[in-house]
Amino acid sequence: MALSGNLDAQRRRDELVTMAEGPEGVSIDGAAELFAVSSMTIRRDLLELEAEGRVRRVRGGATAAPRARPFDARRSMRASAKRVIAEKALHLVPAAGTVALDASTTISTLAAVLGPRDALAVYTNAVETFQLLQPREGVTAVLSGGTAEPTTGSLIGPLALRSLQAVYFDVFFASADALDEGDGSSEVSVEEAEVKRALAAQASTTVLCVDATKLGRRSVARALEPAQVDVLITDLDPADERLDPFRGIAEVR
Repeated sequence: MALSGNLDAQRRRDELVTMAEGPEGVSIDGAAELFAVSSMTIRRDLLELEAEGRVRRVRGGATAAPRARPFDARRSMRASAKRVIAEKALHLVPAAGTVALDASTTISTLAAVLGPRDALAVYTNAVETFQLLQPREGVTAVLSGGTAEPTTGSLIGPLALRSLQAVYFDVFFASADALDEGDGSSEVSVEEAEVKRALAAQASTTVLCVDATKLGRRSVARALEPAQVDVLITDLDPADERLDPFRGIAEVR
């Protein structure tokens, strides 16, 4: 019986990892009902899986562990939250001037809903975002140089940094793999973090757009310091208590 129980637990945990990597992650209550076990059992499973680096626990459940993922795979994760964030961020995109968009799928969603502008130059290190912006009336899209990151496709490295550091931006729209109120944002790689730091240093205003599952977390490489973030946009209602730790850091929307 003990061996059978261990096998059942391992299969359940493997399935939890698969669920965590889905678009909406895994919820404790939903998994408890699915596997006919207690919520406490699922909590213990997720604790062990996080210790093994296989998932990242969030409020009420877990999401996939921090690691570089292809753009298309990231695009489908928490898509509804990204649309809410994009609609909020859209009001901060000026009609004219110069802005920067990072290589995240959250910010690519913003590019997808961007309407005509008067004379807006948009710099990005994401090929997909650059392509989305090409047909926009009144928008001049500029793609940075750099080396394509093998998994994500983001343009990174010395050439990307030099090309982006040559420009001053009115607004920089960024996302993050995680956001901690004390340490700021973090990314899945040092190279991704370097590009975001460079863009924030060149911007008058930095708008950080992250969904609620990334709050109160740390990823692999430190990116933006808390003081570098001027506006924080999430999919939550601005009055949500989960945003309380960030209210003294940035304007919350």
